[in-house]
Amino acid sequence: MFDDQLIRQLAAELHASEQSRAQVEHFSRRFPGMTIEDGYAVSRAWVKMKIAEGRQVRGHKIGLTSRAMQMSSQIDEPDYGTLLDDMFFEPGGIPMKRFIAPRVEVELAFVLKKKLEGDRISVDDVLDATDYVTPAIEIIDARIEQFDRHTRVMRKVQDTISDNAANAGIIVAGRKVKPRDVDLPWCGAILRQNGAVEETGLAAGVQGHPAIGVAWLAMKLAPWGECLEAGEVVLAGSFTRPVGAKAGDRFDADYGPLGRFEFTFN
Repeated sequence: MFDDQLIRQLAAELHASEQSRAQVEHFSRRFPGMTIEDGYAVSRAWVKMKIAEGRQVRGHKIGLTSRAMQMSSQIDEPDYGTLLDDMFFEPGGIPMKRFIAPRVEVELAFVLKKKLEGDRISVDDVLDATDYVTPAIEIIDARIEQFDRHTRVMRKVQDTISDNAANAGIIVAGRKVKPRDVDLPWCGAILRQNGAVEETGLAAGVQGHPAIGVAWLAMKLAPWGECLEAGEVVLAGSFTRPVGAKAGDRFDADYGPLGRFEFTFN
C-alpha cells in the first residue's frame, strides 16, 4: 500500500497535469505493486486538493460498467470518481483548452431527492431516491497517458481510478423524467460526430439496468462512511464506446423521446 507522502505526491502530479495539459507516465509502471485501493487513495487526495481550492462536490460518476470494458481492464466490477462543480457544461461551446485528450460518452444521469446509504441497496431503493433521470454526456480525459510513451502498453485500471476514473466534464440536457415513467433499460441514444453516426446504444448496456450501478456505488461508499446525498448527480455509466474529440468537432446527442442537443469543442 502507498504511504501518505506518495499518495500526496501522485495527486499533486495529476493536479499539475490537468493545469498544464501535459500528461504524466503510468503510475502502475513506476510503482508495480500499486493496488486498486492505492488508486482510490490517490484520487481522493486529488479531489481534496481541489476542494481546498474552492471546488464543490456535485455528484459522482460510475465507469467501466460494461462487461467488455471490465474484461479488457481485468476487473470484475465498475470504478467510480467524483463530479465537481467546474466540470458541468451547457450544450453549445465546450472549451477545448480545459482538456488534454477528450473523449465523449453517452449516459443517463440520476439526480437524487434523498440520501442513499448503507450496504444493502436495491434498484427499487435507487428509483425511490431519484428525483429524475435525464440524458447526459460525460467527457472523459487522460491526465495519465493512455498508452505508455516507452512501451505503448495501455494504462491499467489502477491508473484510471487514480485519475478520478478519467472524469473531466459533464453535459446534462434533454428531458427530465421520473425514473418509473420510462423503461430505463430501453432508453437509447444516437451520437453523431460532424454529421456521421459514430455510436448507438441502449441503457441496458449498463449492467442490464442503469440503476444497478447507482446501487453498487452507494454500497461501495458505505465502508468509507460516505453516501450519495440528496441533490447529487450520479452518472450511471456509458452505454456506448468513447468517441475521441478534437477542436472543431460538432456532436449531436439524440436521445429520441428524452431530447436532443448539440455541442462543439472550440
